[in-house]
Amino acid sequence: MAFNNDIEAVDALHQSYKAIKNEIGKVVIGQDEVVKSVLISIFSNGHCLLVGVPGLAKTLLVQTVAGVLDLNFNRIQFTPDLMPSDIIGAEILGEDRTFKFIKGPVFSNIVLADEINRTPPKTQAALLEAMQEKSVTAAGHKHILPKPFFVLATQNPIEQEGTYPLPEAQLDRFMFNVQLGYPTFEDELTIVKNTTSNHTSVLKKIINADQIQYFQDLIRNIPVTDHVLEYAVKLAGKTRPHTPLATEEVNKYINWGAGPRASQFLVLGAKCHAAISGKYAPDTEDVQAVATAILRHRIVRNYRAEAEGLSIEHIIKNLF
Repeated sequence: MAFNNDIEAVDALHQSYKAIKNEIGKVVIGQDEVVKSVLISIFSNGHCLLVGVPGLAKTLLVQTVAGVLDLNFNRIQFTPDLMPSDIIGAEILGEDRTFKFIKGPVFSNIVLADEINRTPPKTQAALLEAMQEKSVTAAGHKHILPKPFFVLATQNPIEQEGTYPLPEAQLDRFMFNVQLGYPTFEDELTIVKNTTSNHTSVLKKIINADQIQYFQDLIRNIPVTDHVLEYAVKLAGKTRPHTPLATEEVNKYINWGAGPRASQFLVLGAKCHAAISGKYAPDTEDVQAVATAILRHRIVRNYRAEAEGLSIEHIIKNLF
């Protein structure tokens, strides 16, 4: 892709985003904000965690995104007996009596980690290096993953039986924690009508892997003012109890807050949110638009907040 300047490139990203969203909307009904979060995480070169009860089209959403973006796609169903080698691959002894590495399903552009909290932490951790380093190590050898590479994981609520909480180190590597709710009555009518008939939607491929990487570089080149930068860093700092920026509510209800990675994602997310909205630089409203999904899994409430029924979302909104 070649544009005369970054302004033209931002315009192209804005138009591509609208086209992608329209195509996805042919299949995934009534999840506009969720689709926006997934696409922002992809263009920001991040990973996304989708949380919701079964049957809310989490898997369908990821499959549809992969198809519209013309990317390779692998699905890993996480189960209690899944082993790390089932994800990253393993070395086997070939017929010529030499060991060769057989790649696992993680070697793909988009990896759907379905029901990631159904498997024990040892197997969950197998994704850590892949998510952070974009590579895996097997038998002492490093193997580079294809570009672009995204992990889009689905998770059932922790309160359900047979689930394991994700380790904090792995949670922190997800740019977004997106909560999916039930569809409206009208949306559910459309869903049922489309899925109980012979109706099929033919999806067009809007952009490809090379274009995605171009837009990822573009996002990092988008300028951000010192005012917005300071706002994002202060917002993350306010979540840390007993620090100079912490509010009285945070000191009272939070055990620990977001780390520096949250500040980085707030800025990247704001840049991307501005670009897909047709703006050439982010403002504080763009930071606020992505803040809840970035901060909610990086803040841990104490027993008092849980006893009083105070949600993370309520605390984050008060920080604005």
